[in-house]
This record gives sequence, structure tokens and C-alpha cells, in this order.
Amino acid sequence: MRLRRRRAELLLLLLLAACSTSANRKPPAPVQGAVKIAKPYQVFGVWYYPSDDREYDQRGIASWYGPGFHALSTANGERYEQDGLSAAHKTLPLPSYVEVENLDNGRKLTVRINDRGPFVQGRIIDLSRRAAQLLGVDSPGVAKVRVRRVYPDLPTVDSLAPSRTPLPPPVVALPTPTAPLQQSFIQVAALSDPGRIAWLSGYLATFGSVVTERAPSGLTRIRLGPYADSNSANTALAQLRAAGYSEAVLIPSR
Repeated sequence: MRLRRRRAELLLLLLLAACSTSANRKPPAPVQGAVKIAKPYQVFGVWYYPSDDREYDQRGIASWYGPGFHALSTANGERYEQDGLSAAHKTLPLPSYVEVENLDNGRKLTVRINDRGPFVQGRIIDLSRRAAQLLGVDSPGVAKVRVRRVYPDLPTVDSLAPSRTPLPPPVVALPTPTAPLQQSFIQVAALSDPGRIAWLSGYLATFGSVVTERAPSGLTRIRLGPYADSNSANTALAQLRAAGYSEAVLIPSR
């Protein structure tokens, strides 16, 4: 009888110890799918090393970007939506999630990292236009912020997912004989941020020769070409639009 009682008491003590250990253990972060840890890259002579920094918590300056990039491809191949709650970061995984706190007004917002930048010294995050509006960053253009890596629940992840707006069908060249054509270029974007100009120029080099030109407005036009015939120009245009650059257009050379 005493032996049975001692066994029962020992079993009870083991169960209590297990419960105590389980209660003190932190739950694992929710699984949010694969993230993209890209290779190191260089912009303006500076090397950046993407990493899965799960404890990332930094303070610095936030800026925002909008109309000049709307509908273009982000660094992870998504379509940039200026009215979505997204942001660009130089090294965090694509995608990942951060809480941005505007230290000037106390506003906080969770955004999805899906792009690279900003490549301006002292700036640590580039917000979408809508995120900047909600945080009160849009009017001043920049703000002091705290950026902290977070792991939101599935409903929040779903709410921040990229839109499924279909891209327009690519333009396919007709199988007609090649006809002489005045040389043309494909204009992809017109930008002002030197870092983004450098990044986009490097990315587009996989599609062909990249030409940049300063416009009277002060923006820098980023183009591919020149193309000597309609077939090659339309083929390159189709490839660009299929890659997400839906607003790319053919421009005759002067």
C-alpha cells in the first residue's frame, strides 16, 4: 500500500513539474511561409547583406514612395501598390513584417516588407504612400521612427497580402516580316531617387541595354534600347510587361 502511495505521489510531482515548464515556455512564432534571403548586393559602392534578423529593432528616419513606382515590380517580384500597407527595407527578408512607430506622434502600424531601399544615408525604411498617410509621414516627407520585427497572426498576414489585380496581357508581336523601323526605346520609369535609379537600372540590365536620360522636369528616364525593328522591340516590351512593368511603353528615338 505504501509503495503504491509513493508511486502516486511521485507521478503527481512529475506532472506538476511538466505543467510548470510548459507554462513558462514561450509559444513559437507563427509560420508565415518561406522568406527570400537574397544574395549581397551593391548600390553606390555600398554592400548590403540581407539576413533573417528575427530580433530587428532599430530607430532612424522613414521616408515614403508612391506614384513614380505604382504598378512596377518590387524587389521580390510583386506588383507595387502605393495604396497597400507595404514598405522597402535594405536587408530584412522578403516578405517579412515590421511594426513602424512614428516617434513624433506615437502612431503605430504593421506593414509588409516586399521591396528594397531606401538607399539614402540615415533612412531605414521606405513606406508605401498609404502607410505614410496613416502614420502621418506623407506631409513632412520624412519622420523619426522605430522599426521592430513582428510576427502577426494569420488574419493580419492575410490582410497585408498583395492584391491579386491581374496585369494587362502582354503585347505579342505578330508573325509578320521584319519591316524597317526608326529606332525606338522602351521607357520603363521616370524617377528622382538616385538609389532607386541605380537599383532599377541594374535590375533591368537582364532585359537589355539600359539608357538613362535626364528630363526637363528633373526626373531621370530609364529606358531599354535602342531597337532597330518592330519585332525585337515588341518582344522586349512583352517580356517587360509579363515581368510586372505594365506601364512600359515604346518611345521613338528622335
